[in-house]
Amino acid sequence: MHAIGIDIGTTSICGVVIDTATGAIKASKTVDSNAFIKTDKPYERIQSAEKIIALAKSILDELITDETGVIGVTGQMHGIVYHDKFGKPVSPLYTWQDGRGDLPYKNTTYAGFLESHTGYGNVTDFYNQENGLVPETAVSYCTIHDLFVMELCGLKDAKMHISDAASFGLFDLERGKFSNGFNPIIEKGFAIAGEYKSIPVSVAIGDNQASVFSSLSSEEDILLNVGTGSQISVISNKPINGKDIETRPFFDGKFLIVGAALCGGRAYALLKNFYESFLKYTSVRDEDIYAIMDKMTESATQPLTVDTRFSGTRADESIRGSVTEISDLNFTPENLTKGLLIGMIDELYGMYAQMNTAKSGLVGSGNGIRKNRHLVKIAEEKYGAKMKIPAHTEEAAFGAALYGMVASGICKTADEARKLIKF
Repeated sequence: MHAIGIDIGTTSICGVVIDTATGAIKASKTVDSNAFIKTDKPYERIQSAEKIIALAKSILDELITDETGVIGVTGQMHGIVYHDKFGKPVSPLYTWQDGRGDLPYKNTTYAGFLESHTGYGNVTDFYNQENGLVPETAVSYCTIHDLFVMELCGLKDAKMHISDAASFGLFDLERGKFSNGFNPIIEKGFAIAGEYKSIPVSVAIGDNQASVFSSLSSEEDILLNVGTGSQISVISNKPINGKDIETRPFFDGKFLIVGAALCGGRAYALLKNFYESFLKYTSVRDEDIYAIMDKMTESATQPLTVDTRFSGTRADESIRGSVTEISDLNFTPENLTKGLLIGMIDELYGMYAQMNTAKSGLVGSGNGIRKNRHLVKIAEEKYGAKMKIPAHTEEAAFGAALYGMVASGICKTADEARKLIKF
């Protein structure tokens, strides 16, 4: 039997087919969605919901076979699309990148007035309500992956998983309700939304939770994800509060404790750009710079101390990075390069310290981890554990498939599903 996972991302849509007995990926397909709508508003980041739904359905239909036992769905969190009483979209998708929440409102901003963040669904809706932009035929709103499940199953209302609900902002995690009167059907565990072509379709889940679910084979592991940004995540039985961390809902009544760095792998790219600005006066090719940086890291003997918070933090965007402990002995590009990699791991480790929890294992994901052996080694030394890297790269789609397997009963428990993860 096979399980299909569909991940509706910001720029692409991915589908994977997993063997439910072995966890092996039998097929996969990723297509650029090209769904962004051009607009004359510089703050606006919207996409065609109809185009996304049609493309996702096309990918799904191509992957379905007689062996398909369940379909799991995930996608980009925070963003919203309005739908009518028939469950059909009546607006574009306002993505998580949309900046209308940062526009001025009553001596602050729309997001500031709600004490939330721009791009979060309920901030976007608040702006639209205040400016008469909600379509007349709209009865509610949901995520794009909720809408996809509604389309597949012929539903008129979304069954929203708590992982997505919390991403909209203004959500009371303990009560499981919104503070602004928004009142969708909220699922908290593993649930089936309906059927498509007689195949069970699970409730859509947030892509952050899906990626973690497909990466951590044990709740005793720490997950480091390094892409453009970076995150550290652990699973907890209770909420944990801290300056640079947040608690998100997970599955089985558990919580996901997350620390997110705004720069992450972008800090390494910034250093690459710095070197590139110098090397353009030489014959070195741009594509060789990362290879040179890899060699420099290997040669470093006295790494500089680098604070990689070049874009600030979620709590304080005014913070800036720095390079310190410079002497006449260590002021070299080799020591700067390795110091920056150490700084990336140190920032995440500082968030882990705020979690006040002890985990024994270490898992890494994202291109920053997969493509930089030195970053892996630095992380292993910092956390005192050997890093495991999942064999699959389609983390969110894989996690959606695992979730669907538990929701449909193919796997009896989340732990049983996690056993299918290969490293």
